[in-house]
Amino acid sequence: MHPSIHLKPEWVKIIRNAVPAAERAGMLQPEQLKLIHEQGWFKFLVPQAYSGLQLPLPDMVRLEESLAWANGSVGWVVTLCSGAGWFGGFLSPQIAPGIFADPDLCLAGSGASTGTATITNNGYIINGSWKYASGVHHATHITANCIIMHGDDTALNEDGSPLVLPFIFDRKDVSLLSAWKFIGMMGTGSDAYEINNLFVEKNRCFKIDPEYAVVNAPLYQYPFLQLAEATLATNISGLAVHFTDLCASIFEEKVQGEKLNSAQKAVIMQTLQSLTQKLNDVRAEFYNAVDASWQESLVGRSSYLQQVSKISRKLAKTARECVDELYPYCGLQAANPDAEINQVWRDLHTASQHSLLTFNLD
Repeated sequence: MHPSIHLKPEWVKIIRNAVPAAERAGMLQPEQLKLIHEQGWFKFLVPQAYSGLQLPLPDMVRLEESLAWANGSVGWVVTLCSGAGWFGGFLSPQIAPGIFADPDLCLAGSGASTGTATITNNGYIINGSWKYASGVHHATHITANCIIMHGDDTALNEDGSPLVLPFIFDRKDVSLLSAWKFIGMMGTGSDAYEINNLFVEKNRCFKIDPEYAVVNAPLYQYPFLQLAEATLATNISGLAVHFTDLCASIFEEKVQGEKLNSAQKAVIMQTLQSLTQKLNDVRAEFYNAVDASWQESLVGRSSYLQQVSKISRKLAKTARECVDELYPYCGLQAANPDAEINQVWRDLHTASQHSLLTFNLD
């Protein structure tokens, strides 16, 4: 079904009216953030025990696709920041209630292991810098992966690899750095951040592993890898659906005009129809796999997880290919940076560069 079914028209209007200002400012706008907080979208995955929505995965990915359809930057920021909210299932109960009590709650962060956490008697000393933290300008708290250090020596896992653990920090303890200078997702404010010689207590460290979940719910037993793959894929899918919607309006104008002959008009309409159907077929396949994997997770099985990984990549690839096949028929306006269709094209081609969905599984 079309992503628009999950959003009220007035919500879409609020989101899209603010897009030009968000693109210029390099971050989401107050009216967009007000809507996000009112609807609790940053709390998709926050435990209900901390006043979160704790949505089942099938519901969340559909909503995230809808938000990406409304606007790529809004969808991406909600996806990444609500994804960080999932860590609430693993945070120490000593600190989690205070973190999630903030009415403006927004967790941002990076999955890159570009910092260090040196063990002290009572906690850790944090140093490092991290790139591309979507929504970081709106964050109340920030997460980061750190390599664990014993003095000058790297702590190791049993297999000899460096031990890497995530931490959560208060926004006031983190310095932001300008870093997002790319053609798309300009409203995400995906800038960098750094931390210098910050002491944190041990309870700021947590482990993303079902064995270490502190909230007893199926959501926090579902593997983080497939959760991340599915949520990123739906963003790319939502952008592609938005692009095909815009193509439908543009192509209708072309059909009504006199520049194209009847054969050319038939080509563009048939191409749009076939590619829209192709995209929707893969979307259906994707949601079937996600729904099945979730139902299995409720009873402790996991045979569909590999399928979720594969179909997430297929959906991202199909979305990109369908958009690129339609692009030449859109005319010069598709290359105009002030045009909505160009903005959607730029967002899709920026979002689809995420390394998690780049390579097919063997």
